[in-house]
Amino acid sequence: QGRRLLPGRRCRSPACRAGSGPMARPGIDKYSRLGDLAFSRMEKVNSDILALTYGSLVTQLLHDIEDVDAVNAQLEKMGYNIGLRIVDEFLAKSGVSACQDFRETCEVIAKVGLRMFLGVGAEVVMWNRELTECSLHLPENPLAEYVELPPHLTNRLWYSNLLCGVIRGSLEQLQLRVECRFQKDALNGDEHNLIRVELKEVMREDYGDD
Repeated sequence: QGRRLLPGRRCRSPACRAGSGPMARPGIDKYSRLGDLAFSRMEKVNSDILALTYGSLVTQLLHDIEDVDAVNAQLEKMGYNIGLRIVDEFLAKSGVSACQDFRETCEVIAKVGLRMFLGVGAEVVMWNRELTECSLHLPENPLAEYVELPPHLTNRLWYSNLLCGVIRGSLEQLQLRVECRFQKDALNGDEHNLIRVELKEVMREDYGDD
């Protein structure tokens, strides 16, 4: 069977609740609906095949490179290159108009982008005061299904680091330079999967002198 969207479960931990409340925007659930619609337009990929294919990739990298930090970097770089390429498809199929600010951009990533390409949505939580940094809470991670890290890789290998690269690359195409990293990973024994996204620079397009 193809990938299925998970029900709209929300993170209930105190840390995740810190991202809701008075700062929440009314009507933001429209992006969940757009995510559902965009997902319905995508060619479905069997979730088992997705997990096994990605697992084979990580295993091969560990065999070829051996250094865990270098594997983390390579996964992020591969994701970055994917992110650079998928923006046009996202804009064509998502139905999302231009975002007004970084906060809205992160809602679109979580509720539309991740649903479109990964099959599951995320919750945006834990904003800083300046609204330049937040976390994406993934209730489940299809890339990590059936995976259990051996002790020597626990808390060293960021197994799904590809996702961080995809986010970084796609936002760079939209003139937003960000840093993106796994903050918590269920494969390392954490209760949640959290990806931290920090805005570093709003870049200006250089159109040259023509």
